[in-house]
Amino acid sequence: MSATENRARSSAELTMRGLLLGAAITLLFTAANVYLGLKVGLTFASSIPAAVISMAVLSFFSGSNIRENNIVQTVASAAGAMASIIFVLPGLVIIGWWNGFPFWESFLVCASGGTLGVLFTIPLRRALVTNSDLPYPEGVAAAEVLKVGSGLHEGGAGAGAAREGLFAIVLGSVASAGLAVFAATRIAAGEVQNFFRVGADGATGYNLAFSLALLGAGHLVGISVGLAMFLGLLIAWAAALPILTALQPDPSAALEAHVMHVWTTQVRFIGAGAMAVAALWTLARLAHPLVSGFVRTVAASRSADTSSSDQSDRDMSGRMIIGLTMVCLVLIAALLWNFARGTVLAGAALPLTLAALPFVVIAGFIVAAICGYMAGLIGSSNSPVSGVGILAIVTCSAMLLVVAPPTAESAPALVAFALFTTAIVFGVAVTSNDNLQDLKTGQLVGAAPWRQQVALIVGIIAGSLVIPSILNLLAQAYGFAGAPNLATITAKPLPAPQASLISTLALGVVGRKLDWDMIGIGAGIGAVIVALDSFLASRKLMRLPPLAVGMGIYLPMSATLRPCR
Repeated sequence: MSATENRARSSAELTMRGLLLGAAITLLFTAANVYLGLKVGLTFASSIPAAVISMAVLSFFSGSNIRENNIVQTVASAAGAMASIIFVLPGLVIIGWWNGFPFWESFLVCASGGTLGVLFTIPLRRALVTNSDLPYPEGVAAAEVLKVGSGLHEGGAGAGAAREGLFAIVLGSVASAGLAVFAATRIAAGEVQNFFRVGADGATGYNLAFSLALLGAGHLVGISVGLAMFLGLLIAWAAALPILTALQPDPSAALEAHVMHVWTTQVRFIGAGAMAVAALWTLARLAHPLVSGFVRTVAASRSADTSSSDQSDRDMSGRMIIGLTMVCLVLIAALLWNFARGTVLAGAALPLTLAALPFVVIAGFIVAAICGYMAGLIGSSNSPVSGVGILAIVTCSAMLLVVAPPTAESAPALVAFALFTTAIVFGVAVTSNDNLQDLKTGQLVGAAPWRQQVALIVGIIAGSLVIPSILNLLAQAYGFAGAPNLATITAKPLPAPQASLISTLALGVVGRKLDWDMIGIGAGIGAVIVALDSFLASRKLMRLPPLAVGMGIYLPMSATLRPCR
């Protein structure tokens, strides 16, 4: 590719109007994701709707093209993904430490963690995107939408195929929306759920949900991942639940309530333990390509002739990566120290900061790799990023117990500090859960990775600016389950299920009341699955990705069965 072509692509790809349009779309998708996450514990990937809006708006301007539309969806997608910080941050309100969400602290937690997530995934790009066979279902789907829109806009020989692709997309969208409408109006059942006894005291159930959107995701992820998740589902619902409910019968509780209580408080921790072992195994297998990708990134940044290098494989420069990383770490250190200094832990503020900062760096890079891999397997919307939050809060709280052993007076402050630290790590997690998906889209449409990485950071900043205000509005209007919720407008607080669970875990670890047995059992299951997967690989048979098995144990049955079809 010539330098002239590169300059032409630069002027048409990373444009001010594209960045501004992406930032404008941010408010809509971020607000929707924050509310949805606090209401039902789920968020959605916004790349495809953002791409559609972008193509509609930019079609009125001359010179717009597929790569510029890709930049718009990248900005909006990054900001929408940042909304998943609500799986941890509201925990500070739930435990009564915060009365609301201080703007600058909340903004800097989101911005520093999110930006660090972008930077950590730069050396992961070649290992997990360029040289990987991961399906990236949402990234591939977004690329197809962009290609269809570009074909229609530019016309020519590809216009006919583009119209056929558009017809397929519209038909699939109408069918999916129609099924959702039928389910909402009770014309058709949206799900089938039942709970039943197994033996004298055991119990389990099933929850089959119907979603054409996730049926399409199941087609994209492939049969290997689907079968692995189905195996995890069987471990959870056909084995663990009947055994655990039989060991702990509760005649006074309704059957459904008893089953779901055991699943929430015990079976999910088995899944978290299995995911932890599978994630470490996956990370070990990725070590060589990760190091290779990092070396190639540094080598490319030192090239003297970057203007004529292949823009489709060029990352941000090494100096820029190191510089932004140092800025983020300084901000994070200041945030941690300032938070601890304002509590009864002030005397231990320095050792707490010195312990928490390396934790953010090391755990942050590990979760970036884990979340990027999980998103590549089954998509950002289906990736159990809250499971990573569970592992992070348990590890962080246990580490802080050693640094600053709690007393009756300091325990609440230590719980708050653990949640605050984990929120930063979670910012890394949710960003990496999304941005490799965006980079996959960019790879398929011929985008320059470094320009997308700039757009991702812009999206993180844009999302971080609006999240505190949205959270404050929802806290004042609804409040959160388990929080004091004084002077809220309504009497029905938002459930905030993940934030409540993670807060409970922090309280359990600091109060030394957490049952580690289930996590240990899950780790044992994870080790067995790793051995099974290695055996299948040695015989060149269809493999069962261990991380997908762990996700099948951890996720609700309705989420697992849909991608498995």
